[in-house]
Amino acid sequence: MQIRKVNPAKQFEQWQVNTEQESYKTINTLECHTGGEPLRIITSGFPELAGNTILAKRRDCQENHDDLRRALMFEPRGHADMYGAIITEAERENSHFGAIFIHNEGYSTMCGHAVIALAKCAVESGVVEQTGQVTEVVIDVPCGQIFAKAFAEGNIITQVTFNCVPSFVLAKEQSVDVDGIGKVDFDVAFGGAFYAYVDAAKLNLSLEPKNQETLIDYGRKIKAAVMNQMAIEHPVEEDLSFLYGVIFIDKSPNADVHSRNVCIFADGELDRSPTGSGVSGRIALHVAKEEVALEQAIIIESILGSQFNVKAIEKLDFAGFDAVIPQVTGDAHICGKAQWLINQADPLKYGFLLR
Repeated sequence: MQIRKVNPAKQFEQWQVNTEQESYKTINTLECHTGGEPLRIITSGFPELAGNTILAKRRDCQENHDDLRRALMFEPRGHADMYGAIITEAERENSHFGAIFIHNEGYSTMCGHAVIALAKCAVESGVVEQTGQVTEVVIDVPCGQIFAKAFAEGNIITQVTFNCVPSFVLAKEQSVDVDGIGKVDFDVAFGGAFYAYVDAAKLNLSLEPKNQETLIDYGRKIKAAVMNQMAIEHPVEEDLSFLYGVIFIDKSPNADVHSRNVCIFADGELDRSPTGSGVSGRIALHVAKEEVALEQAIIIESILGSQFNVKAIEKLDFAGFDAVIPQVTGDAHICGKAQWLINQADPLKYGFLLR
């Protein structure tokens, strides 16, 4: 048998969908990370979502297109810790665009790491016209309107700062008995999403990558116990009234860093970044406890050592709560572009998860 000599890699690259024999849905994405936490930005191929508000569009996605969320977040296209953003039309006249955040469990209400990556990509792609060294980017998200500033060196966005929604403490100095762990002390604060904040040292937990399985296990158990013990209610919007995750806090080994955050959210996802909404809730908690002053910036790092800078820039009353406006700064990187094919004949077309 004579073998035809070809460039095998080049020939594989020529593969095309056979539309006569197979039916595919095509979805294109831009792949990013912020401090190590992935963000898959859906750029085309996702159905247009119905509704006049971001929350209404999110409900439409939950009710009518959740199979596509699973297909993009789950294996084999994603993994148990994948995170994504669906780009929508803006809800408000003075916003540039909207975003719905998705993950392994469903849909979140706020995501700081995503805002940082979205602002960078929006300016670098031309979705938002660059205005010199500083460009304002306004994004509608489920918890409200987010004002970001993208800082440039030439045409490259090197840093993004955003002002979060009013953030406040829901409950201080609470405790709960958790099976397999014992008594756990916690606070609950809102930074676009609700988190239970736990001192890792009190549980003899070290916030290092080697302890990821224990952190996920403890995070899941504590989240379930807190949800079972107390009602999590947002004072204005019912759709925001749920506990999104548990954040473990510990000292940092780095002298110039205030502390380390490890957030376990959704269905046992471990955030690789310091968690933008999480540090927003934390700064509200620190100000309420008089541990950090207004306008005092602190650096919070992730399990990987990636950093966010956060400070409270304003105090205000929010629906009867003493709240602050957090300002968070970080950077993101683009790591790929992808075209995902969902073959209608594939029995696993909407994905699966194995841990």
